[in-house]
Amino acid sequence: MNFRRNLLTSAAAAVLAMTMTPMASAQTVLKASDVHPAGYPNVVAVENLGKKLEAATNGRYKLQMFPGGVLGSEKEVVEQTQIGAIQIARISLGILGPVVPDVNVFNMPFVFRDEAHMRAVIDGPVGKEILEKITKSPARLVALGFMDSGSRSLYTKKEIKTPADLKGLKIRVMGNPLFVDTMNAMGGNGISMGHNDVYSALQTGVVDGAENNPPTLFTSNQYSTGVKFYTQTTHLIIPEIFVMSKVTWDKLTPADQASVMKFSGEAQLEQRALWDKSVAEYSTKLQAAGIQFKAVDKKPFYDATAPVRAKYGAQYADLMKRIEAVR
Repeated sequence: MNFRRNLLTSAAAAVLAMTMTPMASAQTVLKASDVHPAGYPNVVAVENLGKKLEAATNGRYKLQMFPGGVLGSEKEVVEQTQIGAIQIARISLGILGPVVPDVNVFNMPFVFRDEAHMRAVIDGPVGKEILEKITKSPARLVALGFMDSGSRSLYTKKEIKTPADLKGLKIRVMGNPLFVDTMNAMGGNGISMGHNDVYSALQTGVVDGAENNPPTLFTSNQYSTGVKFYTQTTHLIIPEIFVMSKVTWDKLTPADQASVMKFSGEAQLEQRALWDKSVAEYSTKLQAAGIQFKAVDKKPFYDATAPVRAKYGAQYADLMKRIEAVR
């Protein structure tokens, strides 16, 4: 389905009616979705946002979280959120690239020096501009805030030391041409695939590896598929966002909208603290399970991806300079 297509089928209309129909107690249930499992930092932060909103509105709104991708892939969740069948969703910026092109400035390889640099950017004027662009775009989503998803590195059955070691390997990436081009430039064969399909693809050899952060590698159980090496290329440091359906947002009173934004700001900071703790915890668990964390010279990978930054970053040249200047 084209993201820009705003077709509201009868089935979707029925779902929308059920999900936003006030209950007998005049309580409206807001459905929230995440592909990550219960207990994941992003999930917990949004759940706590919901608890605060319920208290602030004297129970008029209650959030019901659906973790673990039970409502579909991130692309499917975006589509459901656009029509109001899902009210709040945590999604990767990677999946928004095709519908809100401006977010691709954050999706480019090595655009951030490290995670501290990324946080400084999203907490400042540049981050605010990106959120506003999402909200004002035709995406029919209201950007509530950013979430930290750390840095993405390679995990494979074969040890990777240089781009040449990726030759002939099929590596799963998110569904965005930019990421396919990035992996191809790094020497591998980028295979676009939904998050929920990665485990079986690794297990059956459809792909030879993937790239993500340590918490996702562990909680998705992908570490048990035969991958042995976690090569710390940190080629992508992509913040994630959580959004509200504009259909839902427009039904809120100004006071309730203000409460949602206030609690969203708190959720952003809470998720960050939970994230740092989880990275340390899951990295330790992965090492105990036999995954070897390997440091690597990043310069060859940085140099190899220069054509990708040139291709996708030309229209963001000024913005990239502003990002680089942030200290």
